[in-house]
This record gives sequence, structure tokens and C-alpha cells, in this order.
Amino acid sequence: MPTQLDMALEKIIGELTKEGQPFATVPFERGGVEIPAFAVTPPTLAHYFAHFCNEHKDVPFLVDGDIRMTFGEAYAAGVCVAQGLATQHGVEKGDRVGIAARNSANWIVAYMGIVMAGGCATLLNGFWSGEELAYGIDLAECKVVLADTGRAARLEDNPHKASLVLFDHDKAPAEGLANTWAAPGADAPSIAMAMLGQLGPDDLATILYTSGSTGKSKGAWSDHRGVVHGVMSYVSQSAMAKILLESQGQDVSDQPSALVAVPLFHVTGEVPLFLQSYAIARKLVLMPKWNAAEALRLMAEEKVTYFVGVPLMSYEIANHPDREKYDLSACKSFAAGGAPRPVEHVTKIKEAFPEGFPLLGYGLTETNAVGCGNFNENYMAKPGSTGRASLPMVDLAILDDDGNKLPQGSVGEVCIRSIANFRGYWNNDEATSAAFTDDQYFRTGDLGYLDEDEYLFIVDRKKDIIIRGGENISCIEVEDAIYAHDDIAECSVFGIPDERMGEVPAAVFRVKSGRDAMSAGELREFLLSRIAPFKVPLEEHIWIASEVLPRLGTQKIDKRTVRQQFAGELIAA
Repeated sequence: MPTQLDMALEKIIGELTKEGQPFATVPFERGGVEIPAFAVTPPTLAHYFAHFCNEHKDVPFLVDGDIRMTFGEAYAAGVCVAQGLATQHGVEKGDRVGIAARNSANWIVAYMGIVMAGGCATLLNGFWSGEELAYGIDLAECKVVLADTGRAARLEDNPHKASLVLFDHDKAPAEGLANTWAAPGADAPSIAMAMLGQLGPDDLATILYTSGSTGKSKGAWSDHRGVVHGVMSYVSQSAMAKILLESQGQDVSDQPSALVAVPLFHVTGEVPLFLQSYAIARKLVLMPKWNAAEALRLMAEEKVTYFVGVPLMSYEIANHPDREKYDLSACKSFAAGGAPRPVEHVTKIKEAFPEGFPLLGYGLTETNAVGCGNFNENYMAKPGSTGRASLPMVDLAILDDDGNKLPQGSVGEVCIRSIANFRGYWNNDEATSAAFTDDQYFRTGDLGYLDEDEYLFIVDRKKDIIIRGGENISCIEVEDAIYAHDDIAECSVFGIPDERMGEVPAAVFRVKSGRDAMSAGELREFLLSRIAPFKVPLEEHIWIASEVLPRLGTQKIDKRTVRQQFAGELIAA
């Protein structure tokens, strides 16, 4: 039976989506299937920025060390970056412009400038090695890449076809983004203003990278319609939550504020956190890298009301020895996304913050983060669930391999149909075709079921990936890196449980007959020279096999048996 909270939320969303209301929907046809779209929404991200930055122009927006900016100041800076990209670097509508950098206010201004110049914001993974960055740049056919010094250094010995433009953090945009900065002339409209008349919802907006089961990262591209609808789906959920809190007599008059502790190049950081903030006038407090003690300080000083991170982050805050020294009473929501949250974490977070609630979201890069949500009392009641489908955008189905819907309670592939879904993998029609059913459901690769209350439970993954603290690691990619060593006869890579990260990579390898023995440490050192450190197993999680690895009837390595044989004690623990 639906809970009282479920019924209250359904009533509120029903009112908000009525004709003439802010989130009313109209049918939109894609691939011969009608799906709901918001009746009134900005046509592109450029229009979205222009509208909401003007509406909230004097409201605080970005806090990054000593840098503080209002929405209006951020928009003015974005205009200058757009002007500089177009006039100094030749960026035109549809050009892919990469960002390779850590989080900062200037990362956000750079993103705005790219979109406002008509470019496609191409979000390169800041954790990647130089070789991986170069691959991502050339895969998307980037014309220009804006990089900080750390990522630029990684690219020095890794050739690519883009023009590399440096920018700095910890400086005001005019100085930090000086290499892409140009004030519009008084005698002609700015590039950003002119682009508002040229960009439309079908135009290319973003490329984000996803690690799946096929090894190399794929570039998931979205049009403006998809990204804006993904953002506005979250805005509708925030409006619903605000109305619910007001009905319960809670004061929601203070400006919302969020700590940015997840990478902006990931969809969780980009859509529900960063982009949603324009519409709900939310202040963003940035930190260069994750540190639980620093997070506590910033949350207290800036009166952060909303925290989102991979599960380990909220857990570390809740269990930090200095937690009681800081007043975190303003923070009512501790959200998690990007990885499963252990059930015991839910209770511990609630115990640590009795006036707040843990929340959980489920979405993917390919869905622009839109999917399901589990909130407040319902999450406490069903902590193992990722929640119900986000209305009114999401059509959630459990399908078999042939695309047929399975009965309630049956385990099958979790599939999502939404106007917020990405349009395809860049220059990879085969993968794009395989990702969608004929009736436009995106195949997530996750296996799950819906219970009697339509709550989604994820039970396994179809795709051969490891989710380490929110970062997807392709087992095949790590195996390919191991096989690059001439002495390797065979190997198997898999995930093992980890209390802090949720899951970490592990590997088993066997050396070719007649070759010198190789230690786990030597293999790890070899891998660190080829792939990003977060993908490389720790030395204690690398095992050496003396016999041929177990095989299936197809003669493929029996990964399940290998995992049990070498890591059984860790799995059982």
C-alpha cells in the first residue's frame, strides 16, 4: 500500500502538472512513441541561464574560497567567455569544447561560456590519465579544450587534435579565464545574445563520458531539450518538496545552499546539483577536493541546507570525530547518488542528524541523472530501494532481453523512457542502437524489480563494471591494460566490497610460461603508468594464479568462480 507520504507527494505533483500550472505536460513524439514534455520550459541551456540569472541577478550564487559571485555576476562573466571563445578561438555553433579541470567557480563560468557561445560542453573526466584525456578529446572531436595546469601537464606527452587553452582556479574569472575573455563591444550585440536567436532544443548541448562493459569510455551526447528537461524534472521535485514542507509548517524562506563535493564533470554534479541551482536560486559552495573536516567547516559557515555526494561522503560526515563541533542544523537533506548506499548507512545518518533525512537518487549519465528517488520516511522504511520513478517525466519498466515487460516482482533489466534521455553515443551508432529498445526505453544494464508499491530494487548489474565511490570502472578496460604487459598470459578483473568506497577493483593474473615471475606490486606500478589511479587495484587486491583460470563452457574465464576462489573471504566479510 502507498504510504501517506507517497499519497501526499502524488497529490502535490498532480496539482503542479495540471494545465496552466508550472509543470504541466504536453505529448512529444520520439521514434514513433509519445512521451511527456513540459509545456513551458526554456528551449536551451543558453536561454535557461539568461532567464534565471536575470531573475536572481542579485542573489548569491558561487562561493569558492575568497571568490563570491551573484547569479548576475556569473552570467556577465559567462558572456565574456562566450565572446572570447568565438572571437579568439573560432568556436561556432555545435563545436565541441572540452573542460579538463577540477571543480571551481571558473569551471562553472567556463561551462556557461561554452554553451552561450553555441558550443557543446564536453566534460572530460578530471581523474583520467593523460592518455585517457587525449582519447576523450579526440573521440568527441573537440575543437578547443579548456584545461587547468594539472590536466594540461598530463596531456604534454599525449598528442590530440584540439587547441589547448589554459585557465586558473582561485582567481576572479576575468583573470583566471583571461585566455578566453573578451568584453562585448558597445556597437554590436554580444555573441551570447546573438546565439539566443540561433540555438534551439534540437541542437547539441553536452557530451559526458560513461564507462560501460565494452572497455573504452563512450561519449554520451544530449541535445538541449534533453538536458533542460532533466534539469526541470529535478526542479519539479524540489517544488514538490517545498510545498510538502510548507504544508507541515516548516520554514523554507532561507536561501537554499549546497556543498559541491562531487565532480562537476559527472552527471550528478552537473544536472541535479549545478544546473538545477539556477532555477531554485541555490547558492553553491565549492571545495577543490573531498575532505570531510573541511566539508563540516564549510557547511557550518555557509549554512548549507543540502548535501549530495557518493554514499561514503555523507557517512564520513556523520561519523567524523569533530562533527559535534559544528552547527549543521541548517542541513535537512543528505542525498546520495552514483553508487549503492549500504543499508546500515541510512540509519547512522539519521541518528547523526535527527532533524534531517538521508535521500537517495537513481539516474545515469544517459538519462541526464533522471530516474528514481527515495525520500525521508519512505527511505527509512525501504532503505534498500532506490525509490519510485520521478513523475511526471519518467516511465520506468522492467524488461526481459527481448524488450518485453515483466510482471511485478520479477527481476529483469531496469529500463527508463524519458525526454531527458541522451540521444546517442558520439560516433558509435552500434552502441547507440543497442542501448535503446524499439519503443525508446534506455537499457540501463542494471537488474532489478518493482515491489508492490512500485519501489525499485536494484539486485545486480548486467554490465561488467565496478562502481568505486561513484566512479564507473570498466573491468574490460582494466583487463586490457593488464594484457598490455607482454608477460601476462591471462587475467580477470572484478569488484569486491569496500566499506568506504562501496566497491573497489581487484585482479587475478597469471604470467606466461617461461617468463620471469611478477609481483602484485610490479603489476600495479605498470598499470599506474597506463590508466587512472582509481582504476588500479591495490597491491593487496591483486592475486597471482599458478594454474589456468577456471573456464565456462564457452571457454571464457569464469569470473564468478575466480572471484569466489581468490576473494571469497573478503566477499564474505
